[in-house]
Amino acid sequence: MKASAQTIKERGRQGRSCQAAGAGLEISVDEARDQLRRDARVILVDVRGEGEMCLGHIKGARFVPLGLLEREFCALSEERDVPILVYCSSGTLSARAVERLRKMGFPNARSVAGGYDAWLKAGSEVVTGNRFSAQQLDRYSRNMLLREIGEEGQLRLMEARVLLVGAGGLASSAGLYLAACGVGTMGVVDFDTVSLSNLNRQVFHGTEDVGKLKVDSARAAIERINPDVNVALFAERLVPANALEIIGGFDIVMDASDNVATKFLLNDACHLAGKPYVFGGAVGFEGQAAVFWPREGGPCLRCLFPNPPPPHLAPSCSQVGVLGVVPGQIGLVQAMEIIKLILRIGTPMIGKFSIYNALTLTSRIVETGRNPDCPLCGESPRITTLVGRGSVDYGQEDPCGR
Repeated sequence: MKASAQTIKERGRQGRSCQAAGAGLEISVDEARDQLRRDARVILVDVRGEGEMCLGHIKGARFVPLGLLEREFCALSEERDVPILVYCSSGTLSARAVERLRKMGFPNARSVAGGYDAWLKAGSEVVTGNRFSAQQLDRYSRNMLLREIGEEGQLRLMEARVLLVGAGGLASSAGLYLAACGVGTMGVVDFDTVSLSNLNRQVFHGTEDVGKLKVDSARAAIERINPDVNVALFAERLVPANALEIIGGFDIVMDASDNVATKFLLNDACHLAGKPYVFGGAVGFEGQAAVFWPREGGPCLRCLFPNPPPPHLAPSCSQVGVLGVVPGQIGLVQAMEIIKLILRIGTPMIGKFSIYNALTLTSRIVETGRNPDCPLCGESPRITTLVGRGSVDYGQEDPCGR
């Protein structure tokens, strides 16, 4: 139904009238801060939900859930003309609270524009319990609002130590998102330098990084995303002689290598060290991901493949090519598995092997179990060390990242 010109004009006048009536409902962060400083009568009210309290609060705030506003507020003040400042996370709920307070007879109630988010961004003082800085609360607020993460989960992320073996396509997407969510320490193992052929998928690196060590440009990319992350670099080849020493300082090991020899070396080293091994691979338009952790009841890589397949059955991306999006996608799957392991949430891919096809957008999950005859984690293991008696030959392939 079409509205007449007169009706449209009337609606416009009504809208302007409503805007004018509500013009005094908000106060800026600067104005609110100034009023709190100079007027001791101001009542500051926090109407956020319980789950948002982990982000801290403004000093002196009184917590009154929106649903209890009418019942609780009259007990806070008998003076109807008292200045009242109300805030929520973004300013939406507090605006509703102010409208209700004014209907209750408190004409000087105003909503802090932008809410607690704007207060944090302005660098204003907050009470955090000394567990997070104001910048950390702002940076990780969207993580911490999730019930499965909260304050304790964010602290776990910040205390976690994750090793990326390889600084290529898999590590690029995983590393950037792990840094963004606040993983506190990340190690990067790669002895190679950046080449132009890497740049279709290895977004850790840019054109200006060609010829530089991959670990250096990886660190620069991680620190650009989150300068709080402690980055440990290992500009060396991962070999049996150093594998256990390198992974020993980390909680979780992510496979971002592009050759079979390194994957089996990582599998064996992680099992001997009792670490979870987050496997990944990508070539062409296909990728695979899994979590191998026999200590938690799952299989190791050798339970599926007791010995490395011959080279012609496991070609590298330098032989058959790879679309850069695919290792990026698989790296994100690996990052999510790492986060689940750190936070102890969800169902990690222990005992599952995921096979992904980008062209058909299909994933197939193969259920896998422990092999009692596995040469590494079986009932009578034959691989008991990485060097010396009981070890195997891992070959001399270069562990360059996919």
